[in-house]
This record gives sequence, structure tokens and C-alpha cells, in this order.
Amino acid sequence: MTEPIRGPLSPALAVARAYHDAWTGGDLDRAMAYIDPGIVCDAPAGRLVGADAYRAFMAPFVRILRGTRLLAAFGDDETAAVRYATETVPVRSAPGAECVTVRDGRIVYSRFLFDRLPFEQARQAAVT
Repeated sequence: MTEPIRGPLSPALAVARAYHDAWTGGDLDRAMAYIDPGIVCDAPAGRLVGADAYRAFMAPFVRILRGTRLLAAFGDDETAAVRYATETVPVRSAPGAECVTVRDGRIVYSRFLFDRLPFEQARQAAVT
């Protein structure tokens, strides 16, 4: 569940929040409306380039997402950062953060930060 932010949002934060609210609400199609076709994303697994690669990266996570809680969000005209805690099917507590660059109402760059270890441990436990 995402809590509302009080007061006016900067341009980049408005886009980042709308995008975040969409994917955390399970609506990846709506979230992708905020993604530039040429997006570059740096994530723990490496660099992704293009909206198709980005969708392929996000889709599995959105499918296993059970809930989310917004911890902090701030931004200016071009950059926004969102910090959140998620609960997923395999991992009960999975904190994450995303810093985005926004141009013309779309996210052109994303830097994801999250700990991959709990997900790897959950995969290994499911196999044994």
C-alpha cells in the first residue's frame, strides 16, 4: 500500500510516483506508459537497454509482488528517488530503491537498488 505524499510534487517526482503506483498496483501496462522506449536501466543484474528489456525485467517481479509500502520519495525537475519496502511471494521483506531521470514526462534512465541475496536464498530453498 502506498501512502499519499502531501503537497505539490516536482515534475520528475510526479512521473516517478505515477509509475511506482502503477507497477506496485500490478498494472505493468500502465507503468510502461511512463517508460521511454530507449530507457537505460542499471540494476543489480546489469544494464538493460530499451523498453522491451525493461518490461522483461519488471514483469516477473510484478507477478510475485504481494504488497508495498512507500518509505520516502523526493525529486526535482528531472530526477526523482523512491524508497520502498515490498513483500513478495518468496521474500517477506524486500526493501528497494529507484532513482530515475525524467524527460518529457517519461523515465529515460533508472537505477535500481535492491538486495538480490534473499531472492537467491528463496530460490535455493525451493529447490531443496
